[in-house]
Order: sequence, then structure tokens, then C-alpha cells
Amino acid sequence: MKNILFAASECVPFIKTGGLADVVGALPQYLNKDEFDVRVIIPYYTCIPSKYRNEFKYVTHFYMDYGMRTEKIHVGIMEYEYNGIKFYFVDNEYYFNGDTPYSSDLKWDIERFTFFSKAVLAMMPVIDFRPDIIHCHDWQAALIPVFLHSTFATNPFYSSTKTIMTIHNLKFQGVWDVKTFKYNTALPDYMFTPDKLEFHENANMLKGGLVYADYITTVSETYAEEIKYPFYGEKLDGLLRARSASLRGIVNGIDYNVFNPSDDKQIFAEYSSKNFKKNKAVNKEKLQAELGLPVDKDKYMIAIISRLTDQKGLDLVNYAIEQICDEFTQFVVIGTGDPRYENMFKHYQWKYPDRVSANILYSDALAHKLYAAADAMLMPSLFEPCGLTQLISLRYGTVPIVRETGGLKDTVQPYNEFDATGTGFSFANYNADEMLGVINYSKKVYYEHRSEWDKMVKRGMETDFSWNSSARQYEGMYDWMINW
Repeated sequence: MKNILFAASECVPFIKTGGLADVVGALPQYLNKDEFDVRVIIPYYTCIPSKYRNEFKYVTHFYMDYGMRTEKIHVGIMEYEYNGIKFYFVDNEYYFNGDTPYSSDLKWDIERFTFFSKAVLAMMPVIDFRPDIIHCHDWQAALIPVFLHSTFATNPFYSSTKTIMTIHNLKFQGVWDVKTFKYNTALPDYMFTPDKLEFHENANMLKGGLVYADYITTVSETYAEEIKYPFYGEKLDGLLRARSASLRGIVNGIDYNVFNPSDDKQIFAEYSSKNFKKNKAVNKEKLQAELGLPVDKDKYMIAIISRLTDQKGLDLVNYAIEQICDEFTQFVVIGTGDPRYENMFKHYQWKYPDRVSANILYSDALAHKLYAAADAMLMPSLFEPCGLTQLISLRYGTVPIVRETGGLKDTVQPYNEFDATGTGFSFANYNADEMLGVINYSKKVYYEHRSEWDKMVKRGMETDFSWNSSARQYEGMYDWMINW
């Protein structure tokens, strides 16, 4: 049996702020349980819902040196089995209390997740789980490979343990001043040099993980290439070029048990690739009524389900929204984020109440209804490591309109009217007129070539972006690494 430990700051169903949690929660379920013993470790946040927390079992606790502090710090271990996977939770109420998994104070978060990274390694001998591979996700777990090469380097328990660092979004790195890092880590001075943790005179957690991990992955093949160049590289492109032989992209999947329009109790009418025409229209009309839009199945409904931030291309939408929202179109938005974009959508809802519905909130139930109701999903991202929204859209027969970047480029095949192929629409340059042109082209296909549109919907629904194919790639990588 090969032992794999996932270490991350969030994981469904316990705590989620983004796609990272979906990956950490879903991927272990799809790995071959006869071959891999996969366990997951996250912090024991007080904001994990009590229906789970009340079921957690206390295992033990101990006290650990932490950085240059004189007193030792409490590390509790909680355990819970869910869907056949064993989850561990690092308990320290001082670090992990609060209403959200992250705070607004980056320095505090860096201290908390530095503690988490060290506690993970201190815990494994206590519970006697010897990982062949520790799979670390994003900057919050990035000091695990660093500690393995320093504090724990002579510990025989980890003599054959290898590490993988997965980048879900390179923009977030955990950067603070060197003095604070030295206090929190007690790492030797030689590790704070430009070829290791030092980063423009500060220290960088993610950079440390990328330097010391045995292998690096990210969440799509195109993003793995993009981040080697300055525009996408977030000042780490040089390091990623240097490590390109140890870097690959594996596209995320989605959980087809959770996202399944033929068995989704959250939508108005269930459907499959065989009968979507009738029931997508039912979903559209019922959602129009719920949102107070004119009920008309012939309106072209474009959706955005997203964090409302610059990364998501909303400045392009701001430029073109008057032209997008013509009399044939309804524009439905679900999301929260930058007040500038929240207010932009609210303004256009006020200006065009029969065309725009701005839902400035995140509701899983409403999102499912919109996936089932909308004709198209707009994702004009500046960069997109993988993106899950387009994968869910394809599953629900909602045609993605995307910019060709990262995972969007890898998963949405552009429509070609001449050879009747493709699963969506795409544009190459980060340009609002180009985006508007492709939106208008999608409307033309929808209204004037409806049978071709329906074939495209069917192709999208029948494409497999479940975790199955990605999980096989991860299994192959784990096998290869354990045996090298």
C-alpha cells in the first residue's frame, strides 16, 4: 500500500472558499483505494460546521517547539472518516478560531499556516502514518517541503518521503519580511537567500515550497506553460523555468456525483444529454420567475458565476455590458468581491431590470439553478489556472464563452461551424471588442442555427471532465515518484 498525505488549508465538505477545497475533497475519493492509502490533513477551524465537528474523534495532543518562542505550543489531533477517506485536523484554538478560515491580516495568516506546516510533520510519527508522498497544496502548506529539508532532515521517519507542490493560483504566495519568518520558523540563515526563500528582500512561503519540493504540478497544462513567462509568472517565472523539468499540468476534474443534471435535486427539472431541450427551457422559465425577470424561454440567458475580481475579466464586461444586454438577452450574475464590480452589476440591474439580475451573494442552490437555466456562461478571465465553472457548465449543457487562457483553453474546444465541432466559444486576446464579437457570434448561432447549437450542447454534456481521467494521471505520477 502506498501512503499519500494531502495537506491543505481547506477541503470540502468541511470548509471552502474556492476551487482548492473541491480538489482536496474530491481527488482522494477517485484514487484507487486498493493501491493508495490517501489521507487528508487541514486545520481544525472553529468555523467548520458543527454537524461535522461534533463527529470528530479526539486522538491525542502534544506540545511542539515553534520557531524562536520559548514556550512549546499545543498541537491537538482530531480524526474523522468521510466517504471512506480518513481526515485529520490540526487543533490549536489560538490559531484556528474565528468565523472564516483566513483573516484579513496576512502576517497573522502566515504565522498560522507556518505553524500548520510544521505541525503536520510533527504529527505523522505520533499517529504512525508514514507518507511516501506529501502532496502540498498552495502557499499555506508550502513550508512542509522546506521543513522536511531542514528541521526534519535527519528524522529517520521521513527518510523516504517525497513531496509534491501543487499551485492552484500563483498569485497568492505568502510573502512577509525575513525577520518575521526567521522568528516563526527558526530556519538557518542560508535558507533566506535568493535561490531559496528570499524574494525581493522579503521571504516567500510558496517560493520555498517550489524550491524544495521534489515535483511541482499545477491545475492545467496551458497554465503550466504560461507561468514560465513574466506575464503570468508573478515574479516566480525564472524559478519555474529553472524547474521546468519537474513541472507539469494536470487539469482538475469535477465531482460528477455532485454536478449531475439528471439527478440534481436543487434544480427545477432534471435532464440529460438526451432530453435537455425541453427541460433546460423549464429551468430557464422557473428561474426567470424566481429572479423577477420577464418569463420568456426565447431570451438568450448569459450567466456569470464568479468571484467579482479583476482576474475574472470584469473590466472587459464593464466596457461592453451595454452592448451585451440587448433586448434579446438576459444577463444573470451570482458572486461577491470587489465593490466596484458589485456596484457595476447592481447599477445595470437598476437601469435594465428586465435584462439584468445581479445576485451579489454566493448561494450554491441558486448557482445550480443558473447552471441548469442559462444558455451560455461567460468567463473572460485575464488568467485562469484551471477554472471549474466551465466544466460544470459543460456538464449542465450551458455553453462556455471563454478567453483562451490556462484551463479554459485546455477544456473548451472552440466551435467550428465548417466541420461542426466544438463545445463552446473562445477569444484569444484580452480585449473587450474581441469578447463582444464572440458573444454576438454565439447569439447568431443560438438564434439562426439552433440545431447546430443543440448539437454543441450535447457534445459538451457528453465530454468527460469527471475526476476519473485526472485521477489516473495523479496515480501514475505517484507511482513514478515512489519508485524513482
